[in-house]
Amino acid sequence: MPTMASVMEDPALERHFKGHKDAVTCTDFNPNRKQLASGSVDRSLMIWNLAPKARAFRFVGHQDAITAVQFSPSGNLVATSSKDRTVRLWTPSIKAESTVFKAHTATVRSVSFSNDGQRLVTGSDDKSVKVWSVHRQCFLYSLSQHTNWVRCARFSPDGRLIASCGDDRSVRLWDTSTKHCINCFSDYGGSATFVDFNSSGTCIASSAADSSLKIWDLRTNKLIQHYQVHSAGINSFSFHPSNNYLISGSSDSTIKILDLLEGRLIYTLHGHKGPVLTVAFSRAGDLFASGGADGQVLMWRTNFDTKSYEEVLQLHNRRSTPDPPPHLTDIYPRGPHLHYPQSTGIQIKPKVADTRSTDPPVIELGQPVPTTTLLSSRIHLTPPQVSANTHHSNGVPAHHAAGSRFEGWTGEESVGRSGLIAGSQTGARRRGRGRREEEEEERGQTQPLEDLSGHPSSLNSTLRHIVQQLDILTQTVSVLEERLTLTEDKLKECLSFQSRILRDVRVSGERRRSESDESDGSPVLFT
Repeated sequence: MPTMASVMEDPALERHFKGHKDAVTCTDFNPNRKQLASGSVDRSLMIWNLAPKARAFRFVGHQDAITAVQFSPSGNLVATSSKDRTVRLWTPSIKAESTVFKAHTATVRSVSFSNDGQRLVTGSDDKSVKVWSVHRQCFLYSLSQHTNWVRCARFSPDGRLIASCGDDRSVRLWDTSTKHCINCFSDYGGSATFVDFNSSGTCIASSAADSSLKIWDLRTNKLIQHYQVHSAGINSFSFHPSNNYLISGSSDSTIKILDLLEGRLIYTLHGHKGPVLTVAFSRAGDLFASGGADGQVLMWRTNFDTKSYEEVLQLHNRRSTPDPPPHLTDIYPRGPHLHYPQSTGIQIKPKVADTRSTDPPVIELGQPVPTTTLLSSRIHLTPPQVSANTHHSNGVPAHHAAGSRFEGWTGEESVGRSGLIAGSQTGARRRGRGRREEEEEERGQTQPLEDLSGHPSSLNSTLRHIVQQLDILTQTVSVLEERLTLTEDKLKECLSFQSRILRDVRVSGERRRSESDESDGSPVLFT
């Protein structure tokens, strides 16, 4: 009987996206199969269009490294979390609209949508898991039993459970209706780095810094598979939509592909120079993406998932086992599997060279609309900003100033925003260069940001200085607002204390008057 690996096609590198200036920490495919999102330590969110020669968008707004990214189920929103303690919801288009959640009191490590797109779950270094309403844009509730940083949190497919993991070496399972922790898996040799449900919701997998990957059956609460295929910590993994395969990315610079039905390692991919920080299957499973500390975003064609599930079931039926064959959405229970990096995996070229795609042109975008900042359950609306398409008398577009202390511009990011929003070029300049830009775009070349902006370079330093001053002013206003709030609270305390004293004096006076009347009948006067 031929093995599954012998009839599979090898995964192949499809595209190679360059544009990030630092490590790529997270990736996710749009359900519409047209876009790939990636977040980076360089604070930017990139939206890569999968169509050939299409432009890519860079969204800037976070104040620190982006830690997680996910498209909504409808594909019309992108959520990002960041070390700047906020979560942002972006519109993945040239409009560059975004909403800011002041989510936690420390780094936000994880953000994920529920399957209905109505809720977000976040995990943070403040040891809490929080749930938010997407449409009402408010905080709903918090789950707080972790004793160290929370690295990852995910909704189950039906939305009734939340799985979370963290540096306390535990994976917790929460009931979203009761808000109680209903189970805790804690036999880890290191920090639990990532957790997720399979597509049927019958199992969860979790990875750890000790390079182990474990799969638990939620119906029996038992460990059913245990893999030790990497030589360093696992940073991310992703279930194939069929639940038959799982890919993992590790600090050992490799991507491993596991056959969960056969219970073994089938591929080892070498494409990144340095730790692989993120891996993600597309919603259809025909593609998967990886990102790493080398700043690369690689998109692979799966190929190995072409075997129909009927064939897989036939292979299972031929096995000598007293148990019935597995259901379509189950991972078949087995004992722990310990696989060490040996020749059992099929090695795909030690170094993967990209020969299929050129670097797409990158358009840098900011937030040209007012931003809503959410602080727990209270909503603060920032003042309306001047449209990016509005021009002053000198021909320079008015800039969208930072609307709250959770926003700001730095360095080159502000330069990019100065004119890359559509409509920032003057008509004469566009007519003079239109044909040349079209020809260069067809050749796949990226226009320098200053050329696309259409502004003299001498204005860039002035605009950058103005933006920095506005940011400082915004922060100052924010500090003053906090101080006013504290002063208001102190005044309320003083007034409350004063009212209590007056009440006590009045009661004491009435008591003394009553006692005096009883003793001699003469009235007692109080001044």
